[in-house]
Amino acid sequence: MLSYIVRSIPNLFTLGNLMSGVFSITFAMNGFYKIASLLIFLSAFLDLFDGRLARKLKVTNQVGVELDSLADVVSFGVAPAILFHTMAEPGFLTNLAFVMYPTMGALRLARFNVKPTVGYFVGVPITFAGLTMSLMMLFSFSNGLIPILLALLMVSPFRVMKF
Repeated sequence: MLSYIVRSIPNLFTLGNLMSGVFSITFAMNGFYKIASLLIFLSAFLDLFDGRLARKLKVTNQVGVELDSLADVVSFGVAPAILFHTMAEPGFLTNLAFVMYPTMGALRLARFNVKPTVGYFVGVPITFAGLTMSLMMLFSFSNGLIPILLALLMVSPFRVMKF
């Protein structure tokens, strides 16, 4: 029983990341933008530890890898896009950013899962992009070009060093 609990710890952090992202969406849709932004930061905090804990506890597995990517799509792809869409002025650029940002985020994660790299990322990590979006929204800055630029950077061939 204890070994099952220990093996579950990293996934509990991942599920916390996912739940925080879902709550961010709910708060954004109800007009609580600052709370929604802060919940994305909470997701990033939880995401910081799930993989590290899995490696430290020697409980890495494919389910954890996939679950982490699914949580990241919600917390750093969909949640920031919805937060942006609810705060930005309606228009073509807003709609384009709203669709393009999470779509490119999902593509970036899928490519990373199929072809992982060591020591660097290919393209800007979705977590960084999501935190950038969240920070923009925290200060009520909703320029539609920023999410589009972040979307393109996530799928760009540029190498970004892991930290």
